[in-house]
Amino acid sequence: MNKTPQRYTITAALPYTNGPIHIGHLAGVYVPADIYARFLRMQGNDVAFVCGSDEHGVAIPMKAKKEGVTPKQLIDKYHGIIKKSFEDFGVTFDNYSRTSNEIHHKTASEFFRKLYDDGKFIEETTEQLYDEEAKQFLADRFVTGTCPKCGNEEAYGDQCENCGSSLNATDLINPRSAITGAVPTMKETKHWFLPLDQYEDFLQEWIIKGHKKDWKANVYGQVKSWVDEGLRARAVTRDLEWGIPVPVEGAEGKVLYVWFDAPIGYISSTKEWAAREGKNWEDYWKNKDTKMVHFIGKDNIVFHCIIFPIMLKAEGSYILPENVPANEFLNLEGKKLSTSKNWAVWLHEYLEDFPNQQDVLRYTLTANAPENKDNDFTWKDFQARNNNELVAIFGNFINRAVVLTDKYYGGEVPAPGEFSEIDEQTLATLKAYPAVIASSIQKYRFREAQGELMNLARLGNKYLADEEPWKLIKTDAERVKTVMYVALQIASALATLSEPFLPFTSVKLKGILNLPSSGAEGSLSWDEVAEKDNLLPAGHKIGKAELLFSKIEDEEIQKQLDKLEATKAANIADSKPVTVPTVAPQKETTTFEDFSKLDLRVGTIVEASKMPKADKLLVLKVDTGMDVRTIVSGIAQSFNAEDIIGKKVTVLVNLAPRKLRGVESQGMILMTENADGKLVFVNPGEDNVENGAVIS
Repeated sequence: MNKTPQRYTITAALPYTNGPIHIGHLAGVYVPADIYARFLRMQGNDVAFVCGSDEHGVAIPMKAKKEGVTPKQLIDKYHGIIKKSFEDFGVTFDNYSRTSNEIHHKTASEFFRKLYDDGKFIEETTEQLYDEEAKQFLADRFVTGTCPKCGNEEAYGDQCENCGSSLNATDLINPRSAITGAVPTMKETKHWFLPLDQYEDFLQEWIIKGHKKDWKANVYGQVKSWVDEGLRARAVTRDLEWGIPVPVEGAEGKVLYVWFDAPIGYISSTKEWAAREGKNWEDYWKNKDTKMVHFIGKDNIVFHCIIFPIMLKAEGSYILPENVPANEFLNLEGKKLSTSKNWAVWLHEYLEDFPNQQDVLRYTLTANAPENKDNDFTWKDFQARNNNELVAIFGNFINRAVVLTDKYYGGEVPAPGEFSEIDEQTLATLKAYPAVIASSIQKYRFREAQGELMNLARLGNKYLADEEPWKLIKTDAERVKTVMYVALQIASALATLSEPFLPFTSVKLKGILNLPSSGAEGSLSWDEVAEKDNLLPAGHKIGKAELLFSKIEDEEIQKQLDKLEATKAANIADSKPVTVPTVAPQKETTTFEDFSKLDLRVGTIVEASKMPKADKLLVLKVDTGMDVRTIVSGIAQSFNAEDIIGKKVTVLVNLAPRKLRGVESQGMILMTENADGKLVFVNPGEDNVENGAVIS
């Protein structure tokens, strides 16, 4: 047993209840978190593994409106689907809560009030985006526009899903309301801000200078980049009806910003669990001997490594996370997963289509985990992983060992004779695996750890293939007893060490080997696999053979591929342009004085090149007659750089400069769309018009 048990608080990112769980969520967060939690428990540690549904995001009322239901009806529906999916998939949360629970509202309100009373917030009246048609302020997710960092034209007001940058709605270029499609105006409103900039020294000391070697490069790099660029105060309240009301006077119609509210859900979920189990929740959040680990996707790094730690630091009594092992993204058949476009493998549907095959998906997602880079899930790879690895290696070895034991010894573990050199080497190698696999898990290298587990199964397969007991039984029956004894020790080790990765397989294998279930009296702990000499003692009676894994046929895979093809076809149909020509309505009346402020000039593009690592941006050099200036334009998907050199264009020359991916853009090229929806340049007039000519 582990001689020094440690207390751990493990959190997994709260999923939004605006849709079910898909394989991207599983690969990025929930499978690695569950592997880690199961492993720590097997070592005798005190573990609180918590999660819950995030029910206050702006996406909730947006999705509810689309489905024609109330937000409460929506969150109840998806909370039920998500919670059951996790249970059926074997994710061992100690508590799965929801942010609509009273205990969470109370915890989040008290947390805000503590910081408010301690003077940790800045109260400011600022201009926010406002939809005149909808008559409401636009929270971040209610605004879409062009990302100022990568040029993605479908960025949200809080984040660009293309480059992963965290944004403010007012950062977007050409913002528009996601409610009505209208161009928002600016309107004054009062909010409370957390001054992140006041905590830069704390972050420098805690993360930059105190950086642990086991922090992932993507996590450390993103945090360092944010800190190096300089932090800004961030609003912790929003003008919304849906959410936790701000618990101070003068805050009517305002709620806590979801990224202030949501991570506090980890605390309230722990409180809920502790009350039920008779434990002290503060031991898991305020005791410096507790290790806290956040499992998240890369799009949540800033919130869990900067904003939430600053919240905890500002409150003053909480511990900080020891590690935040964020994964990259998982794609599906070469395309980015998309909830809105139904381009996903939904967990609840998988469990229906592949009953009792939870471990096949767990195995595939771990074997192809996006730990260091975005990876791709394909149904063909899923099939190959199952048939060529789980069935042909793991399952084949177990079946051989159990069938031969039943055939030769009536299912009783034989007493070994004298061990040969190969026997001793094999048993010594077996005893090394718990430490090898544990080392990888402790470094959050779950793909590597699972690979070592499969190497143990390969060891068993090779051992039986080399010793050939089915042939040896005819010439040296006594030697076969030793061979089968060694093979059964490997099988027993696999039954225990597979539990974090393949929990359903572990249960099934322990049943076949007639071993106590995990945690029961007499069950093997992780460390005992290395310490004990007789994992399955001579005379122990095992059960009958049954297949651990079943081959997945081509027909089953084709059904899944056909389902994706149908989704693709539906998306293409939905995206077809409307054939009836439409004209944009006239905008709000402006004054001559406002229009006269615009300085529109004729210019010529003299140079053009692609912006590195940006699919949509071109860097242009434009001769305006006054100077040759740099303008960054999001037209790379409509024009080749070499084709537009020499093109006469209309330039807004007195637009305030703005940096895009480190390049300062000093104006704007005027564009429009033709009848086919393609971008075209706004023609400044005859080709012989001189550069610098004023358009009036």
